[in-house]
Amino acid sequence: MGNSARELYERGRAASNAQRYSEARRLLGRAAAAAAPDDADLHARIAGTTAYVMAQTGEPARAEAICREALDREGVGEETRAILAGQLGVLFTRAGRLGEAEDMLTRAIDHLDGTAQANCLLNRSLVHMHRRAFDACTADLERAVTIYEAAGEREAAAEARHNLGYTALLRGDLVEALDLMAQSRPVIAAGSPVNAAMSDLDRAEVLRDAGLVDEAEHLLEDVAVTFGSARMRQARAEAEFHLARSLLQHDPQRARQVAKTAAARFRRLGADSWAARSEAIRLDAELDAGTAPPEAVFAATAAELDRAGFPSEATAVRLSGALAAIRRGGQSRPIRVPPHAPTPLRLRAAEVRAVRALSRSRLAESRRHAADGLDLLSQWQRSFGALDLQASLAMHGTNLVFAGLSAAAESRDPETLFDWSERARHLSQQVAPVRPPHDGRHAADLGELRMLRTELSGQEWTTHPRVRLLRDRVREHQWTATGAGDNRPRITLDRLREELTGDDDTTAALSYVYTGDRMLCVITTSDSSTAVTLDHAEIFRATDGLRADLDVSASIRSGPMAAVVARALDERLRRLDEALLTPVRDRLGDRRAVLTVPGILAGIPWAMLPTMTGRPFTLATSMSRWVQDRRTGRSLQRAGFAAGPRVPRAADEVRTAASVWERAVVLTADDVRVDAVTALAADVDVLHIAAHGRHAADNPLFAGFELADGTLFGYDVDLIPRVPDTVVLSACELGRSSVRWGEEALGMTRVWLHAGARSVIAAPSVVPDDVASELLSALHTGLSSGRSPAEALATASGQTGLRAPFQCHGAGF
Repeated sequence: MGNSARELYERGRAASNAQRYSEARRLLGRAAAAAAPDDADLHARIAGTTAYVMAQTGEPARAEAICREALDREGVGEETRAILAGQLGVLFTRAGRLGEAEDMLTRAIDHLDGTAQANCLLNRSLVHMHRRAFDACTADLERAVTIYEAAGEREAAAEARHNLGYTALLRGDLVEALDLMAQSRPVIAAGSPVNAAMSDLDRAEVLRDAGLVDEAEHLLEDVAVTFGSARMRQARAEAEFHLARSLLQHDPQRARQVAKTAAARFRRLGADSWAARSEAIRLDAELDAGTAPPEAVFAATAAELDRAGFPSEATAVRLSGALAAIRRGGQSRPIRVPPHAPTPLRLRAAEVRAVRALSRSRLAESRRHAADGLDLLSQWQRSFGALDLQASLAMHGTNLVFAGLSAAAESRDPETLFDWSERARHLSQQVAPVRPPHDGRHAADLGELRMLRTELSGQEWTTHPRVRLLRDRVREHQWTATGAGDNRPRITLDRLREELTGDDDTTAALSYVYTGDRMLCVITTSDSSTAVTLDHAEIFRATDGLRADLDVSASIRSGPMAAVVARALDERLRRLDEALLTPVRDRLGDRRAVLTVPGILAGIPWAMLPTMTGRPFTLATSMSRWVQDRRTGRSLQRAGFAAGPRVPRAADEVRTAASVWERAVVLTADDVRVDAVTALAADVDVLHIAAHGRHAADNPLFAGFELADGTLFGYDVDLIPRVPDTVVLSACELGRSSVRWGEEALGMTRVWLHAGARSVIAAPSVVPDDVASELLSALHTGLSSGRSPAEALATASGQTGLRAPFQCHGAGF
């Protein structure tokens, strides 16, 4: 009977390790019934595995009682007692009883060897991780990897490496985190769907911290379903906890509800520390929604987190309580945050200090605290070269940016406003990328995505499992392969005036600033700067429905409705002109203009506004980037043209435009393949693409052009080792941008500028094919004769009499 009981136990343990918990319970129950009454050691081992199954399926209190009872039995061997201690350590970790957990796990480690010891090292690393003792955590994980590899335990070694990735996440190194997790996932996922879900739970945290919240949330919703199907109540609640944390960034109402649900699950499971963590998210959601409770409620949750061993999260709750008090017009005591605290926590502390100072009208102090926080964020960003990662990390600085902009607006000082405009605009511009080397697997992934993009349509393109897998791999490769190069400096207002003086007073700079509740413009010429307050309510009224009017106007150009549509659009553009440009028109005079605008103004067709008609202008990503990019002379000698499929007049457009260049290469029909167009881009000074465009709001780097063999994605552009000086996008949608966080507007124009192009000509709305063809052909006449892109575009508009939303981005002159 003893041998039969041992066999049943081993089968039950294997089922437990494979997350087949119902089967494991049956087998372990049979093993307990079959074991000899005097075999205390076997009974204890069965009890330990049974306790693990109970903890995984929502009975942690019974699991603890079973382990303690087994430990108290006489006749249990030292190794088995160590295993039971390790099991109790896991239970205590899940309950947030970190001190007891470390004691038990250390006891186990000291009396075990081989993979059993490695298992306890892996579990103790989680205790260190919760306490943010990263050196101790890494040491335990590296010891575990060594033991697992020596024993040939590939899956366990992969899990330990995955946890090293999670440790990197907590340290703020998102690229290393994703790299380690991506390396480990294939081995982990091969074990079972639950294993894959456990891996994806942590990967979702990386995506969330990187600002890619939509993708994180899709992943977390899938993970929660998997855990629910496996009846893993604790794991499902943890997935809901992380989903609430992500939703907090953009949907506080839903975050509140999901956090409330997670907290209730944790309370039922007896995981009070996890419930307190969920309550902290609920409080933050209520703070963001403007319904925060009194500061004492925050203090009580913080005290509970302190008792559970989560000091960083406790501090975060106290900071949120302080913000709630300040917003109600009350006072709050300063909260100390240690210098080694996590970066997001230190950013939150800077925000609280900035808001507190602003509430007391200490404007300089408020700006100083906000600037300190953004400098900290900049240090974090400087370690990454990929565009989407740089831009998305701005999520962590949104509140700081608006706090600083609000304090700057209160000052009414042009120099201060300009400085904060540049801080906001330059946040994801400061790091020049280092192009990654060619990678065959990466190219194959992009090629398969092209095929699927052609085959799939609408929502299916973003939800298809294979598409999601490939998109993950493409993004992860880009993050890890694109290095960070030199830092681009941020200029002062005096330095900008010097630049404008060099233009013989022919250029004015318009820096538009949005604080969250007001709009201002700093207009700078060679000899002065002035801050002007704009009617932001009228701007928003005029922009509401603007894109629809532009699209309708482009599609209805004849018949009885054409005049009605044209008049409606003209009236809307006149109102925008009055609101945005009339207040600065006298200072602007007849000068050409360089503009920087917040993301909320990204869809404005500036070229169609009356004040800008016939005026050379360029939309710079920041004044600092504009000054830097125009320092070297522009020599446009060689031009390349590509006409995509299914675009009427595309071939005629590119041939006509190419005819004015002495050295031009034209690709049409089947020659317009992705590899041919990217090779052409690397070999010319001017690249003109006439093709159907697809904007991707969820991730603009998956926007692209439709070519003969599929879509040329933004990720393809980011891999071109040398991009043209000037890029002309004659494609609907691809001048559009998605506003990511605060001031960030990301689209294909930004993709080309990030890759190194100095200027991009594109339209933020649909342009009729015949208008695009005639206007852009005239543009090339100017470019080929030596005019700058912005001047060539303005001249082309004047010569043809065509009014279109094409505008120049970057260093247009």
